[in-house]
Amino acid sequence: MTEISDLRNRPVLPIGTVIALTDLTARQIRYYEAQDLIHPERSQGNHRLYALRDVDALLDIRSQLAAGFTLADIRRQKQRQPAQPTSDSAVRHMLRSELMNQGRLNPSDRNFPTQGFGFRN
Repeated sequence: MTEISDLRNRPVLPIGTVIALTDLTARQIRYYEAQDLIHPERSQGNHRLYALRDVDALLDIRSQLAAGFTLADIRRQKQRQPAQPTSDSAVRHMLRSELMNQGRLNPSDRNFPTQGFGFRN
């Protein structure tokens, strides 16, 4: 049986359908392709074919632009590498540091504990 993720990556949608789904113009869609934000496949007749993941990406681009982001911001966000898994002790350290920075656990104040809640100095 075909996985759903495989179906989302199958290029079957012509640009007219993508235009109807995203409310973008063909020129906008081609521009985002030129900016390396989407990667449609080509048919044997050299027509662009889009997958559902491309439609999702275009909708994300549209909403981010409406929220005030620039294309450079969107490109940088897309190019970020996935973070490495973080160990439990590193997460505890980051959480403790963040809480200390927020002033929630101030060691100089006797009313707030510096030990407990899983924190260890």
